[in-house]
Amino acid sequence: MTTGYTIDDLRYLMQRLRDPETGCPWDLKQTYKTIAPHTLEEVYEVIDTIERSDLSHLGEELGDLLFQVIFYSQLGAEEQIFDFDSVVHGIVEKLVRRHPHVFPLGTLQSVRDSNTDGEAEEQRIKKVWEQIKKQERAEKGERGTLDDIPMAMPALSRACKLQKRAATTGFDWDNSKDVLNKVKEEIVELEAEMQADNKMAMEEELGDLLFSCVNLARHLSIDPERAMRSANNKFQRRFQAMEKLAGEKQPSILSDMSVEEMELLWTQVKEAE
Repeated sequence: MTTGYTIDDLRYLMQRLRDPETGCPWDLKQTYKTIAPHTLEEVYEVIDTIERSDLSHLGEELGDLLFQVIFYSQLGAEEQIFDFDSVVHGIVEKLVRRHPHVFPLGTLQSVRDSNTDGEAEEQRIKKVWEQIKKQERAEKGERGTLDDIPMAMPALSRACKLQKRAATTGFDWDNSKDVLNKVKEEIVELEAEMQADNKMAMEEELGDLLFSCVNLARHLSIDPERAMRSANNKFQRRFQAMEKLAGEKQPSILSDMSVEEMELLWTQVKEAE
């Protein structure tokens, strides 16, 4: 690793970009809300880089994400609400508080006496973690179990988060087989509304089906967002392979082919994988 610019340099750069006299016009007109879509995009780019195992570019993408934190911190400092130092202090303080098994005295320098491993210890740690988070939510005035789960989360991720949080109260299925039966039940209910041609009811039942599928993924220890991204990528890969094969045949354009011809191409692509 080579030495170079530091976090202080990045903070200074951000101050320069937001300087009312000599700063960048684009950066000067930004607000928390206008930056938010860029933040979400940077998060997805980090995840995409990791899932493609493109670790050589991960550092660059993390830098873009870090810049988002610096940007928000600069806005907070200008409005005297918070700054980067208070952000760092807050997260360190919270993580020390949430890890009493690592910092038994509640200070960053404290060290526990022994290193206890095993599943029982992991479950105990998880229980303590949830208790601490519950207390933190109460201190914020969030009394309900589901109060602080962001509405803006991707729908599949939010469904999983809601289910996990509800499960901490004991409101959960006993096993994945029971959840699978629930998925099958939702399919039957959707089929009934399809036969009745009830559009509003179909949407509701489809939502219930998707929610149950997320629940099944959770019980199988599968990230539903990741599973969905993988399915999207697989479909894209296979469809593009179909287009390539279609170019070698007549007619050469997929839209000119019959459903049967496209199905044959799709099967050929799947068998080639």
